[in-house]
Amino acid sequence: MKEPDFIVEARRWLKYAQEDLDAANVILQYPTIAHRHVCWLAQQSAEKAIKGALIYLQIDFRRTHDLDVLLNLLPVDWDVRRRFPDLAELTEWAVEARYPGEWQDANEYDAQQAFKQAREVLESILADLKRLGLP
Repeated sequence: MKEPDFIVEARRWLKYAQEDLDAANVILQYPTIAHRHVCWLAQQSAEKAIKGALIYLQIDFRRTHDLDVLLNLLPVDWDVRRRFPDLAELTEWAVEARYPGEWQDANEYDAQQAFKQAREVLESILADLKRLGLP
């Protein structure tokens, strides 16, 4: 039996989220590569994970990189909302990691923290989706 299109699309977004996180993890092993790349991939992983969950739940969302705006569209009882009431710092990497500007460059600590937070966001979302029946 064919899965509904929204489930296929949600899985695709979640796969991309995992791939971004995997790429960030590889880059972490190479200290000569700018830390901003890890930060950007971490933000992208979290964004795609949240959007994947929203697609699975069939909740419309606007085009944005603001993780808090997206997160607040998820049901209130989701673990990710309880654990991460504020993703503003991770959201900042959507722009600050890609373009030079009036901000500090990412350092190793920033990269480690962004990676850790993105990993936990993805794991939390996957756990909530599993609870709802998405294997």
